[in-house]
Amino acid sequence: MQIREARPEDRPFIEDISRLTWEGEDYLAKVFDDWLGDNFYVLEVEGKVVGTVKLTILPGKVGWLEGLRVHPEYRGRGYGRVLHNFMLDLGKRLAQEGKIKALEFATYFFNKASISLAEKTGFYVKAKFFVFGAKTESFEPEEPTKVDLELKHLTLGIIPVGWRFVRRSEEAVDWIKKNAELYEINGVYFLASKLWTVFTPLDVGLPLLKLMLPGMAWVARERGEEEFEVMLPSGVKPLLPGIKRLNLYLWDETENPNVLVFRKEVRV
Repeated sequence: MQIREARPEDRPFIEDISRLTWEGEDYLAKVFDDWLGDNFYVLEVEGKVVGTVKLTILPGKVGWLEGLRVHPEYRGRGYGRVLHNFMLDLGKRLAQEGKIKALEFATYFFNKASISLAEKTGFYVKAKFFVFGAKTESFEPEEPTKVDLELKHLTLGIIPVGWRFVRRSEEAVDWIKKNAELYEINGVYFLASKLWTVFTPLDVGLPLLKLMLPGMAWVARERGEEEFEVMLPSGVKPLLPGIKRLNLYLWDETENPNVLVFRKEVRV
């Protein structure tokens, strides 16, 4: 067993893992070329790549952990823990080099193994969000206007950009411009991640959300997607009944936030 940097010839293994993850909806194969050479690692067992993990440096010197996968045939053998611990060691090295100050990652609330591993290794919950699903056909798409992002548009302290989360800052503005697009429709604004079809309303409230959903549906349809996701802060909990009436749904019934953002300060 060894962990090493991913190489171009690993593509078939990565595509196989991606095909068997999230019912074939995994994004790993799509980002393979972009991730090569940028803290993207694979776990190799007897010559076969059976796991992956990635560290992306976000604004604020945050080492964002993502892409942790283990091939279904190799799960339950502790390989996820091996990859997680490898990331902790990598985080320490990057902290010593002054590149990061903390490690963070996000996970779905049903991912009990990931949550347990995080808590055992010193991570704590930094923020909570709701992620809702939506079907593009449930709305009458309306074309929104693309807008140049400025700091004034970022009304949230922690901004979801797909399944990554960044703190509000000027540095974050530049990063978000590379990884998402800002749209305006009916006087309200939302972010559209470039990697995922996940939208972040920057104006929160039932009437405002209702105004922007046709614009989200338009973007999703232009991307050829039949479904999309909407990420909302945990403070919308009292609005859940009204949000569901807007044709948004939760994947699993819950009254509590279903996305957890974890953080761990890295001590040098």
